[in-house]
Amino acid sequence: MEKIVVVVEEVEVAITALKWALHNILRCGDVLTLLHVYPSKSKKKLRRFRLKGFQLALSFTEICTAFPNTKTEIVVTEGDEEGRRIAAVVREIGASTLVVGLHDRSFLYRDLSLQNNSIRHLNCKVLAIKDPTTSPTSSTISIEGHSTMMDLSQIEISELSVPQIPPKKAPYQICPDPNAIIWRSRPTRK
Repeated sequence: MEKIVVVVEEVEVAITALKWALHNILRCGDVLTLLHVYPSKSKKKLRRFRLKGFQLALSFTEICTAFPNTKTEIVVTEGDEEGRRIAAVVREIGASTLVVGLHDRSFLYRDLSLQNNSIRHLNCKVLAIKDPTTSPTSSTISIEGHSTMMDLSQIEISELSVPQIPPKKAPYQICPDPNAIIWRSRPTRK
């Protein structure tokens, strides 16, 4: 049983990342955790941020219900630095894979450029799903000169097209009418 965490954000690529995870890495018995981190800027707005984050995560669970035998959990938590809180929750859950929709404001870009130590010590695979239609000119994530325990993969989703090939026709008819088959038996010889 694997534990997979998908980061829930209000960007289209986050939905793409969830769908990719459901189609490609989720197996029967795996637990999928939808994680949303909201900012803790104002004490007055905390309740509204928490409610909005939970509603966003619920909209993601609607996508998960289309897949049979999907065990889904929702974690909505507050944190000032999105990357540190995500890393803490992933370690706490004991997840084997973290799936993130990669966009221009992604926490991966910020934390890796700031050389944040908390995100570097994730003991899981990090799959950054990038939709080329949203930002085709954005830079690639790279970690220069640092040893890391994080296995980071960037996956670009693109449309695959399969040419339409008409099915080959058989040169003969295969049993056109079952009633047309006549069984002949040889007369018995005496």
